[in-house]
Amino acid sequence: MAFLGARCYPPAAMPEFVQAAGRAREPEFAPLLSVVVPVRNEGANILPLIGEIRAALAGRDYEIFYVDDGSMDETPARLREAALAGAPLRWLRHRRSCGQSAAIITGIRYAAGRWIATLDGDGQNDPADIPVLLQQALGSEADAAGPVLVAGHRVRRQDGAIKRLSSRLANGVRARLLGDGTPDTGCGLKVFRRDAFLALPHFDHMHRFLPALFLRAGGRVVSVPVNHRPRRQGRSNYGTLGRLGVGVVDLVGLLWLQHRWSRPEIEETTGSSS
Repeated sequence: MAFLGARCYPPAAMPEFVQAAGRAREPEFAPLLSVVVPVRNEGANILPLIGEIRAALAGRDYEIFYVDDGSMDETPARLREAALAGAPLRWLRHRRSCGQSAAIITGIRYAAGRWIATLDGDGQNDPADIPVLLQQALGSEADAAGPVLVAGHRVRRQDGAIKRLSSRLANGVRARLLGDGTPDTGCGLKVFRRDAFLALPHFDHMHRFLPALFLRAGGRVVSVPVNHRPRRQGRSNYGTLGRLGVGVVDLVGLLWLQHRWSRPEIEETTGSSS
């Protein structure tokens, strides 16, 4: 089976540059939850993580949706293997890497679930936390006037010193400038409604600014402590040092977005449209 694609374009044009692999056809049902997992060269982690997701969500209404972001290893083969083993899995492939945000946007656009759970593909996020975040999201939705984002908070991070330090610095600067009140925006484990995400502005690296984007849309952000684990196999494919350089540009851009939008206050009317 061939995996097709073309060059990377801005996210708004994504259907033009991402083509469906065989297992990305429309599902026969619309599940409550789609677990969206962006991966690049994570072949060794595919089967163990899918097994954990299935165990964590056993008996629930869900699908697993992987986006292979131009992997050069055995990732496609392991995805086929998981599907043949009966996993509720669909996937797409970027012909070449377009970045983590592009992979997340692709997955959410093609996912079928009403709710989305995003999960890093390296196994450091614990799928056992997904039901907790989903329950929090479902409970918070009734009390919120706008969209709800439930974000994982890695209280005890299992990363190297450089990664922890750079993340702490970035979180401090971001929180001070954007006022998003979120202790850990970099955690890959998040739950939100699919339609709420699709209504947000999309840009490269946007996944690191989801709390600020949800607040800008009049929403609410809830942080929940989650488990964090050491990487068991492979190495990081979305580098730490690269994030620091683009982070400044992204931060300035998001500050501009925040100051160029005023949310309308909608009043109910008694008039008839007929």
